[in-house]
Amino acid sequence: MSLFDARDHGARGDGRTIDSDAINRAIAAAAQAGGGTVLLGPGRFLCFSLRLASGVTLLLAVGAVIEAADPARHAGRYDPPEEGPEELYQDFGHSHWRNSLIWGDGLHDVAILGPGRIEGKGLTRDGPGARWRKETGERPLSMQGMSEAEIRALEPEAERMNGLGNKAIALKNCRNVRVADLTIDGGGHFALLATGVDGLTVERLTIDTERDGIDLDCVRNARVAHCRVNTPNDDAIVLKSSFALGRPAATEAVVIEHCSVSGFDPGTMLDGTFGRTQQIAPDRDRVTGRIKLGTESNGGFCDIAIRDCRFERSRGLALETVDGGTIENVSVSGITMREVTTAPIFLRLGDRRRGPPGTGIGAMRGVSIEDVEAIGIDGRFAATIAGLPGHEIEDVRLRDVRLVYEGGGRAEDAARRPPLLADAYPEPSMFGVTPAWGLWLRHARGVRLDDVRLETERPDARPEIVSEAAEMVRKP
Repeated sequence: MSLFDARDHGARGDGRTIDSDAINRAIAAAAQAGGGTVLLGPGRFLCFSLRLASGVTLLLAVGAVIEAADPARHAGRYDPPEEGPEELYQDFGHSHWRNSLIWGDGLHDVAILGPGRIEGKGLTRDGPGARWRKETGERPLSMQGMSEAEIRALEPEAERMNGLGNKAIALKNCRNVRVADLTIDGGGHFALLATGVDGLTVERLTIDTERDGIDLDCVRNARVAHCRVNTPNDDAIVLKSSFALGRPAATEAVVIEHCSVSGFDPGTMLDGTFGRTQQIAPDRDRVTGRIKLGTESNGGFCDIAIRDCRFERSRGLALETVDGGTIENVSVSGITMREVTTAPIFLRLGDRRRGPPGTGIGAMRGVSIEDVEAIGIDGRFAATIAGLPGHEIEDVRLRDVRLVYEGGGRAEDAARRPPLLADAYPEPSMFGVTPAWGLWLRHARGVRLDDVRLETERPDARPEIVSEAAEMVRKP
């Protein structure tokens, strides 16, 4: 493949000149030639939107930095958000891709490679869903805790976001994509959003950002490996199956392996100080930084493997389907967690039904979780498996699991019987302090515990396990 140096097309890399037009010319030249590599050599390239093309690799060499320009300070604007499906069933950020620093739509054989760096200084981290339906009281996670005056100030979001960029990398309906060996320092609302992508490899990314890290939505045949993602305010690596494509589409055949997620203070993973000043995320729970399936779950999830990953100062593993999709055949293994800020394991089947008329209640079955050790767990929240009456979570196996809680629960907590909260946004804290300190089961069947060790660092007056309308078999 031919090499196209962005400087030959007018890029300066001096940190002052807006270089996006020159880089886009280089990308267009590579595409016109039938494919090639666009090289960004050492330098700081101040950019608005960069438009990828099929058959083109964007290569950031050692010392190359793409800095997101700020429309408030620099002459220019990001590409406007494209027309798309109504944002009734997913928020604005999930519904648009072109208002990004780097984007591609309907492409094939595309790569964005390091070892260079992306700095999202000029991106906005906003995008919490201006089409929140006030008549139902439904709020996306990022709106929880906000006053109505604050929410009104966000609307109309499409107008407010015009000209702004809120994602570092956004890909839609692409095939055969590779993103590797980059450092992303501040990614806006999403450092990487991939929607409807078939054949995706994400490797060796280092991401330290204010909101979501890696979001894979309605993707197939994907692998995320050897990534470090620090996101105290939102999820680090999250699989979704939203209605952003205008139809339900499953996320399937995905492997997440050898990754580390965390919730240290923003920027302090990159600088090596691993700050612990921030205690609370925007949703008023403790810091986030986890691996999750859901919340957006119209199309469901199938054949997902999460293995050999580390959670540090973050919420635990969450598998959630609340919008009609099915979660099935999920395998989790080789997980270590330290300083878990909510429940270490959270399986939730709910009935939010954020989807078009006819959306039903989903299902969850065939989940295997093994070889897991979690230490320093917030004592308020037991590992939780919670379905609904008539819609039980089925066929869950926990094997070789050790969970060590802080303890300190009171006897009155043991008497709590939390409401079903079927249509609530799913978070471990939604039920309040759990009636058990170790494992709480409700509306589940076929739950098997094999060598599951539950411990507390200090006494806890609640029972170790509480099972309500659930079937469980425990082996030593």
